[in-house]
Amino acid sequence: MKNALRKHIEKITPVSDEKFEYIFSFFKIKKIKKNTIIISSGDLSSYEYWVFKGCLKSSYMLEDGKEKIIRFAIEEWWVSDYDAYFKSKPATLNIESLENCELLALSLEDRERLCSELPEMNNFFRKKMEGAYSAFQRRLVSMLSNDARKHYEIFVQQYPMLMERLPKSIIASYLGITRETLSRISNS
Repeated sequence: MKNALRKHIEKITPVSDEKFEYIFSFFKIKKIKKNTIIISSGDLSSYEYWVFKGCLKSSYMLEDGKEKIIRFAIEEWWVSDYDAYFKSKPATLNIESLENCELLALSLEDRERLCSELPEMNNFFRKKMEGAYSAFQRRLVSMLSNDARKHYEIFVQQYPMLMERLPKSIIASYLGITRETLSRISNS
């Protein structure tokens, strides 16, 4: 896990052995079972998580009780309810493990300390957030401008690894369609 995080960071910025030991000291190792909610709507979101192993979903519950999946997080992805995390307010999202997971948790206070003390970590987190924001914008534009078939095709192209790992009902929820519509699209 430790070596994997270092490789992940060094895809963006190199760090010395000494600095990496310092960086790693801020993370807490979390092992969670499948179907565990790690952030619940209404609670404070104290941590950002880096996924070493497993898959999680971020979702929003509508007033009618329907779940809308916002995003997934798999190996080497970061996840939190970022509005709650950065603003220290109650979460609006639920984040739940879809598989057994091994995570590294980082508090906002520790992240801020790392960023203020180590310019390379400030650069790392800035680059990660730029990438995440760009991906979110592409998804939003796609959702507003494409039909269900095109959403599915984009999902398959961007995330082929998730097609084998996730139940069709979860993929359908992410795409904003019914399970039946997904089956019809995927079989045609």
